[in-house]
Order: sequence, then C-alpha cells, then structure tokens
Amino acid sequence: MPHVFHTTDIRGEFILLGTGTSVGVPAIGCGCDVCRSTNPRNKRTRSSAIAGLPEGNLLIDTSPDLRTQLLREDIGIVHAVAFTHEHADHIFGLDDLRLFPFRLGGPIPLYCEPQVEQRIRHSFDYAFGTGLQTHPGATPSLDMRPIGLQAFDVLGATVEPLRLLHGPKYQVLGFRLGNIAYCTDTSFIPDESFDILAGADIFIVDALQHRPHPTHFHIDAALQAIERVAPKQAYLTHMSHELEYDKTCAALPGGVDLAYDGLRLKLEL
Repeated sequence: MPHVFHTTDIRGEFILLGTGTSVGVPAIGCGCDVCRSTNPRNKRTRSSAIAGLPEGNLLIDTSPDLRTQLLREDIGIVHAVAFTHEHADHIFGLDDLRLFPFRLGGPIPLYCEPQVEQRIRHSFDYAFGTGLQTHPGATPSLDMRPIGLQAFDVLGATVEPLRLLHGPKYQVLGFRLGNIAYCTDTSFIPDESFDILAGADIFIVDALQHRPHPTHFHIDAALQAIERVAPKQAYLTHMSHELEYDKTCAALPGGVDLAYDGLRLKLEL
C-alpha cells in the first residue's frame, strides 16, 4: 500500500509533548496513588516540546517517548531539533527521526552545544558511519549545527538560548521563542539568563517535586524563579510522581499550574 503523508498544522502553537521526569509517570513498578491514577494529567512521558514555526516544526529534545508523543499529537513531520542537553531522557529517542529526511529531502538539522554533539556521535555512532547502508533510512540522516548562547534563526523564527545550571556545575540550555520561555532541567538560573526571560508571557520551568533536589528546582524554588520573571502564566514541568495534578494545582498561586502532556499554548513570535 502506498504511503499517504499526513500531519496536523501546528504553526503558532507550542506543545508540551512530555512533562515527566527521567523515569516517566507512572514509574515502573510503583504503586503510589499518582502512578495508579486514572487522571490522564498524571500520566507524564519524558520531557520534550515542539514549536510550530512559520516554516516548520522545531522539536526541543528527542525524548525516549518521541514516537508515542508525535503519534498522540498527530504530528507527522519534524523539520529541525534543538537540544537542551545530552542526558538520556532528552536524546535517546533520536532514532525516531529516521523517517523525516525522506520528507525533507535531506538530513534533519540538529542544533546543539558541542558536548551534546559529542554524546550523540558516541551513542548513535551507527548514524555517522562511512560504510554503505543496506537500504535508505537504515540510520538517521543528521546535519549537526553547533550553537552556543547566541540567538540563531531556524524555520523563519529566532531562537534565543539561555544558560541554566543542572546541578552545581553541569551547564544546559533553556530557550526563548517569542512570548514563551522553556527552562526544563535546571537547579539555578544565572542573572544574565533572567535578562533573556524578562517579558516572557509564558514561562515553563522545571519543578521535580516538593522536596529540594540537587539537580532540579523543587516547587518553592520554581515559584521563586517565576516571581522574578513575572510572566502572565507559568507552567511547571519535568515532574515526578510526587506531584498529583489536581491537588498540586489547587495549592499553587494564581497564574501558576502544572503542565501536562499535550498542553497547547499560543506561540507569538
């Protein structure tokens, strides 16, 4: 049967594909109330997002749950990817990009810092081999595009990277796209990054759990960052099974809610 291409047009939208921590929610083998919950907003795949830009879809991170996420949101094409960092829960769905070069007519651009490229080249070494492939699409076709802290243009929009710390010394990126700022996996936001966050209407930020954690914001730390940014609306992401959706949202200040898988936000560039 011939392939009939289909995708939903998401231009002007920013979609939270996954809002869970590295093990996802429910966690394997856990019998807690949140992991056993029937509320779909308590079911969290690994963290990632996608922005519908004027000239295509920019994916942020390749979660191990990427295939499930794109199918769930009826998104049939990714035109480029930007990576926050190289941890397994943010890159190990990369092989699911194999279909898209057929539709793009060439390799898929990956925007990332040098240490992320190094990890991708090591973990997915088969994608960079020089031998003949057994068939087209046997491996991902990738175009590595190094980035730092300078703004870069992609798919008709400007993306502003900003520095975050994920633990005492480990450096990762957040991204500002127009009215939306996305800062997953952080335990500290430097002053210069708050300058980039200023004026964001929507601020999406890491909040792993209620208790302090060495490499992630907990609820109180996230609320302090939100107070400084002063967005119109904030959403917490990269959440563990400690955070039950309804109870936690009810206890949060006005203008702050838990994000959930499939949350669609209006993107204004």
